[in-house]
Amino acid sequence: MNFYERAPATGALFLLFLKMNKKNLYSYVWFLVIALSLCLSACQPRVSAQSGNKQITVILSLDGFRWDYPDKTYTPNLDQIAADGVKAESMIPSFPSKTFPNHYTIVTGLYPDHHGLVNNSFFNPELNRSYSMGAKDSRFDPAFYGGEPIWITAKKQGLITASFFWVGSDVPVQGMNPDYFKKYDGSIPYINRIDTIIYWLSLPESIRPRLILAYYEEPDGIGHKYGPEDPRTFEAVHEIDSLTGILYKRIKMLAIADSVNFIIVSDHGMGEISPKDVVTLRDYIPEKWPVRIEGGNPIFNLYASDGWVDSAYIALHEVPHIKVWKAGEVPAYLNYGQNPSCGNIVVVADSAWSVNLNRQLIGKSRGTHGYDITDSDMHAIFYASGPAFKQAYSQPTFKNVDIYPLLSHLLGILPAPNDGDLNEIKGMLKNPEIKK
Repeated sequence: MNFYERAPATGALFLLFLKMNKKNLYSYVWFLVIALSLCLSACQPRVSAQSGNKQITVILSLDGFRWDYPDKTYTPNLDQIAADGVKAESMIPSFPSKTFPNHYTIVTGLYPDHHGLVNNSFFNPELNRSYSMGAKDSRFDPAFYGGEPIWITAKKQGLITASFFWVGSDVPVQGMNPDYFKKYDGSIPYINRIDTIIYWLSLPESIRPRLILAYYEEPDGIGHKYGPEDPRTFEAVHEIDSLTGILYKRIKMLAIADSVNFIIVSDHGMGEISPKDVVTLRDYIPEKWPVRIEGGNPIFNLYASDGWVDSAYIALHEVPHIKVWKAGEVPAYLNYGQNPSCGNIVVVADSAWSVNLNRQLIGKSRGTHGYDITDSDMHAIFYASGPAFKQAYSQPTFKNVDIYPLLSHLLGILPAPNDGDLNEIKGMLKNPEIKK
């Protein structure tokens, strides 16, 4: 049993102690011995973070929440958070604008090309294995996860951390998880997640997390099904806004409210598509060719055997409504293609178009993401409120790699090497002094 398991166990024993019969001396002794044992065994040597910094950071991700949803529909709670703190014009995801690559980028400050999760599904030639976010054998294998997530950076410097479903937090990256974490289970209601976050924030200071990460699946699923302009998608946006407001208001009611920085982000936006506008890769790359194809609409990675790279590239290069690059020729602004897991050919559909492997895979979805990051439909949100942030501040559009150095700054810790730059967003901070 490790620390994140022992701490709740100790709390449970404390509640049991309060319910004990005061005349039961044996129960007192039992409680004291077990609780002391758990507390002592939980204590591990840690490097101390910056002294005097007691601020707590809660970061919540709303999957697929496009940057302009608040302009299209009613989001009073996000509007209130913006009035209380900071709202970015938009946040640029990393390429590809997919869920797993971008969630992991946010917490490592590394582009997918550098941390290794180059798509939601891909092939890693060095491991000779495929990765898929839906396959448990690869999903929970730390060999696929490079870089240093913020919870590891924080733990190395003496801070307690917690996560409710953030990508990678339930994987023992570098042999470590957050002190408190949950293995992903999408059936757990959002209100239960809120209850747990408030419970973590209500723990005694000695075992209270300084960093809490949380994740909501919507409005991504609804956006895929109906598209980003559908009233049913806006209805899901209303619901997520309401749930975000519940968490924000409950944080404000805590005794430590003045010490909590609350950040809301999304991993990417959502683009409108039509089932009629589809490019099918197998129309151009026959199955008999030695070309492995991994990925999903609208981005695929191709792994062509020696001598077949040019053939595959030529077969796709003139196909309308897609962009095709050899791995080393991907435009520099995408920061993509150098990692061997990207394959030797990258294919991405033009905005509003789909690309699928087979014709039978063409579905009825009206929305997707993964496109070029210059497509503003892919842009995400950023809101923040708390003691570290200015009030009613409008932050110009910035890249999501800058979140990791921001979190490090808020926690008073030294960041691991990363691709972000706090200077790009320091204007939102009350105290923008950057630690050297």
